Amino acid sequence: MATQEQVLGTWILVAFYTAVVLFFVIRGALKTKSLSDYALGTVNFSPYFVGLSLAAAMTSAATFVINPGLIAKFGISGVLSFGIFFPLASVISLAVLTKSFRKYGQSVSAVSLASWIGNRFGNMTYAFFIAFLSVLLLTFIVLILVALVKVFSNALNVNEITTLAAVVLFVFGYMMFGGANSMVYTNTIQAFIMILVAVILISSGLFNFKGGISDFFARLSAIDPNLVKPTNPGSPLFRDYFEIVFAQIVIGVAVVCQPHIITKSLLLKKESDVNKFLISAIAIQLLFFSVVVSGLYARMEFPDLTVNGKVLGNDDIIPTYVIKIFSNGIAATLVGLLVILGLISAGMSTLEGLIQSLSSSINNDIVKPLVGSKMGFTDKQYLMVNRLIIGIMAIVVFFMARQQLLYPKLSVAILAQNGVYAYFAIIFIPILLGVFFKNIPAWIPFIASVLAALTHFSVYYLLPYLHRNYSVDLGWFNTYLQGDVRNPAIAASTSIMMAFLATTVALIYNKTISPKFSK
Repeated sequence: MATQEQVLGTWILVAFYTAVVLFFVIRGALKTKSLSDYALGTVNFSPYFVGLSLAAAMTSAATFVINPGLIAKFGISGVLSFGIFFPLASVISLAVLTKSFRKYGQSVSAVSLASWIGNRFGNMTYAFFIAFLSVLLLTFIVLILVALVKVFSNALNVNEITTLAAVVLFVFGYMMFGGANSMVYTNTIQAFIMILVAVILISSGLFNFKGGISDFFARLSAIDPNLVKPTNPGSPLFRDYFEIVFAQIVIGVAVVCQPHIITKSLLLKKESDVNKFLISAIAIQLLFFSVVVSGLYARMEFPDLTVNGKVLGNDDIIPTYVIKIFSNGIAATLVGLLVILGLISAGMSTLEGLIQSLSSSINNDIVKPLVGSKMGFTDKQYLMVNRLIIGIMAIVVFFMARQQLLYPKLSVAILAQNGVYAYFAIIFIPILLGVFFKNIPAWIPFIASVLAALTHFSVYYLLPYLHRNYSVDLGWFNTYLQGDVRNPAIAASTSIMMAFLATTVALIYNKTISPKFSK
């Protein structure tokens, strides 16, 4: 439980944070006159600021709160997965895809990822299909909300459901107005705070190494020998190298294809800014990804993962660790408050990006072709529709997050990964085709998307059902079909590989296998 000093300090922080955010929202809203302004902005942003904004948006509360909790539970195998293989694959993918995507994004006047795909392949029905499936990203919003609620409720000693309602009302309320014009500024501020907090969290447990690395590992092993092994057979996520290495590399490469990430480069006004943008984004992202080691510190602090006899849920571990480790003295309390602000910033930065990109896509790629173009909506009317969409999203995610808070199953990460991984598995191959090939008929990426969707949900839901009830035997793959909690990375990486193989066959059939890189 937080001390009275921590509670008072957190309330002051919340008031200050609210005031700063509202300042930039009002400033951004005054410059937002159309849906395009909301989605892409009108301001000529510094490439370094956009890079920081991307790093903040790409490195969410999952990295600062949820994933370290899983590492506290399962050990070094999680560090390898979430702290090494996934980050390296994602930053390399970001560097490779950004430049070409940006060129095509400008040439086809895209305001969303779905519109980029539709314009790139000349098929608006395909854009509608992708925009419809983008609702899967609501699961990621739920993850961030749960993480924020855990931080607030632990720091303020308040009820989780009440906290959830307040967070949803505040964030979704101000996102109805600011859009990209305010988001880059708020994301940049959040990124600077997150940089400080990342350094604090990474160094918060360095005292555990006073006896050397071998002593640290020995004490972890005394808690549970599986914590220091590169694979953890008792984990549903890090059982072998297929899960830890292969699946995470595939996921890391594809994760860049989320709309709030890959479309960030469209905020740049000049081609010469791209390298500056990438350098700042990648350097800060690698720092943020390193925060997952705090999960090992938390396990040293809570060897049996309990506090005062109460078992810690996975998503409570890091908020509880922060409250405990930074509670001794005024200086420690102040540092702890900064860390709390950083954890809040980590959630808010990605949450803003998801709300902005998802509402823009639904508006531009679903509402506009179905209703808006026929009724002749004005720019002002589209902005009003966008606010209505955000309001509906708020209601949906509130009840989804409430379910996760009241009835958790290991971690909200499982729900979020299942939805988000499915989404970028569906769009990964189409983006590769759109960036690196010319003259691709729409049916090829469309088949890849449909096959990826069917494969992902079949591997996650259908195959376990058949294995459990009809003894369907898939050999070594049976391991990933067992238990109530299954690894979404297995389903997503399998679906991406199936889509890749199908696309290769389709390209050969269409006689366009030779890549023609965009100029």
